[in-house]
Formats: sequence, structure tokens, C-alpha cells
Amino acid sequence: INIADMKTIQYIAGSINQKTDIIIGLGGGKTVDAAKLTAFNINLPYISIPTSASHDGISSPFASIKGSGRPYSIITNSPLGIIADLDIIGNAPIRLLASGCGDLIGKVTAVKDWEIERSDKGSYFGKYAASLAHLSADIVIGEAKNIGLGTKDSVRDVVEALLSAGVAAGIAGSSRPCSGSEHLFAHALDIQGSNNGLHGEKVGLGTILMAKLHGINWENIVKALEDIHAPTKGKDIGLEDKRIVKAILQAKKIRPNRYTILGRKNLDEPAAFSLARSTNVI
Repeated sequence: INIADMKTIQYIAGSINQKTDIIIGLGGGKTVDAAKLTAFNINLPYISIPTSASHDGISSPFASIKGSGRPYSIITNSPLGIIADLDIIGNAPIRLLASGCGDLIGKVTAVKDWEIERSDKGSYFGKYAASLAHLSADIVIGEAKNIGLGTKDSVRDVVEALLSAGVAAGIAGSSRPCSGSEHLFAHALDIQGSNNGLHGEKVGLGTILMAKLHGINWENIVKALEDIHAPTKGKDIGLEDKRIVKAILQAKKIRPNRYTILGRKNLDEPAAFSLARSTNVI
């Protein structure tokens, strides 16, 4: 599958006969997402068999599908089972593993956003799901140097963290513990039509920015991303400065019902530029 869009989902569903008992998503993130939404639409279970560790969709009930009318993920069902061969995943391009790490590190700001939504809006906050998601990020940050070396044990750490993050979303019944302002920033870049960078790479950049807004040690996040060989500047993945500033401003409008640090700060263009410049993202 080259692209996970609604046309592809419809094609797959139309190709499945009535004797089919289960859907298997074997491949990268797009394939797994296509499998889970297809299975959900035709009321069949599915098994996730990832060949790379590029994002936490391998275990979560959320699918990122283009052409769905929304830039963010669609809720489906969790997989019946997950088969992750560490040798296969370890042999995937290192950039994919680094992208998965960027997605995981984003849980730091996602959980903080969830906390301020509880504080400012009185919304539900799941302590266990939040702790599980945050733990996934902590593992990656703590093991960043080893992950950058690409050892088999470090690949296992990343895969287990991705599985845990997906489970956290399933427990919460929403993507809240795993997706906050950093993801909204990444989605805003997608809306601009920017094909630059992988999902987790854009989330990693967003995490640097939103960590600074939250008052979190953003330099520590930069160091971890550097050790993992993930981008820390927009130019690393060919993003122009103006696109980054625009995405910061546009991010809070992506999901108006999702309150994050962007809603609390309400940045204008000079402030967005200053934020991106001060963190060296531009």
C-alpha cells in the first residue's frame, strides 16, 4: 500500500469475500492503518504484523487515513493480536525507528496537555493511561543513545514502548494520552500539503516546541532526538520557516474540542516565530 486513503479502504473491502474470517495488516504504518479500518468497517477482527516501528499505530485502535474528511486519526478497534519480529523491524531503515521514537517522545507533551485540560476545563483524566503513555516516552529518552546505535535490545525497547502507548490509548478510550499539541502541529503541517518528513519526525519537532511552551526541559528532548538521529530542525526534513510558524498558529484549530497548551497560550504570529526561533526549530 502506497497510501492509506479512503479509496484504498474501499478497494480492499470490495476485494474481500464472505469466507474471510480475519484481516491481517502486514507491513508499515500505512498498511496496518488500512487493515484496521477495513476490519472495523466490515466488522472483522484484525491482526497487526508491523515490519517497522515508525509510530504507535501498530497497537492502538486509531487509524490515520487520508481523505477521511479529518486530518487526525479515526477510532476503530484494537488488534486481536500483534506479531512483531524484532529481526525484521531491526532491519528496517533507521529513519523509521527514529520516527517511532519521535512519536513516543511526544507523549511527554500529550500527557501535559491532558493534565491542563483537566485543570482548566474539568475534563476526564485517566491517571493509569497517562502514566503508561508517559513511561513509554521516558524509556525512549533514557535509552536514546543505545537506540541511536541500533542494537537489538534497543529495538525491543522501542517496540515495547510503542505497544504500551497504543494500549494506553485503548484504556483511555481516546488518543488523549498519546496525542496533544505536538500532534496537532504535525497535522497542521499535513494540512498545508507538506509531504516533508515522516509522522514521527514532525511530532518530534512539535514536541520540542510544545515542551518549551509547557516549561518542560525542551533541551533534554532535543538531545534525545539527536542521539536517536531524529530531526530537531525544520530544515532537517526540508520544512521552510514560514510553514513551521503557520503550523504553530493553525494547530489549535485542527481539533477545536481538544484543549491543549496552545489554547491556554493563544499565540500570535510574532510569538509563534519567537518560539520556533528560541528552540532552534527554525
